[in-house]
Amino acid sequence: MSAKDLAADRAAALKLTPVSRETAARLDAFVELLMKWQRAVQLVSTPSLSQLWTRHIADSLQLFDLAPYAKVWADLGSGGGFPGLVIAIALKDRAGAKVHLIESDQRKSAFLREAARALELPAMIHVKRIETVTPDALPGLEVVTARALAPLSELLNLASPLLQNGAIALFMKGANLDNELTAATKSWNIRSTTVPSKTDAEGRILLVDQVFKKN
Repeated sequence: MSAKDLAADRAAALKLTPVSRETAARLDAFVELLMKWQRAVQLVSTPSLSQLWTRHIADSLQLFDLAPYAKVWADLGSGGGFPGLVIAIALKDRAGAKVHLIESDQRKSAFLREAARALELPAMIHVKRIETVTPDALPGLEVVTARALAPLSELLNLASPLLQNGAIALFMKGANLDNELTAATKSWNIRSTTVPSKTDAEGRILLVDQVFKKN
């Protein structure tokens, strides 16, 4: 991937999801760090590196627009930091902000820790399986995110304990969302809306503001 291609992808991403100059500079530093670590730890798929800014960064930033006033977020299965670290970058200058990144993979968690430290982000890394994280560990939680993590029914099993005190969920989904919703509603009562993705013609974001298991 040439520097020219990366610059063009960056410009396209920031046109889709504009940010301040300070946030853009932090994103540049994040990309530089990710590219270094990518040589040893696969943080994103190799084919997607050519569109790192649009496929991963802008894709993550669009969530910020759906909960613009939220300060406390939790990202389930953070992987290479999408969307969790990107949200933390966007929130860095907001008083009281905190993003909890939950990732059980030790090597990916090491990257998340280093990025949070190097960029001085309001992020806390939980090296745990998602089902072991309790609401008490995430005080003041307002938004729960997940990207390419699991089918919706499984995702609700993981996330629902964290959504019982007023937090909303923003789940990033693809073309199969309708089928996943149909399957999930057999076991769950879900109040939700869908928002088209800005970065993927087939992608949608499922906003869940109420969910509970059927008897």
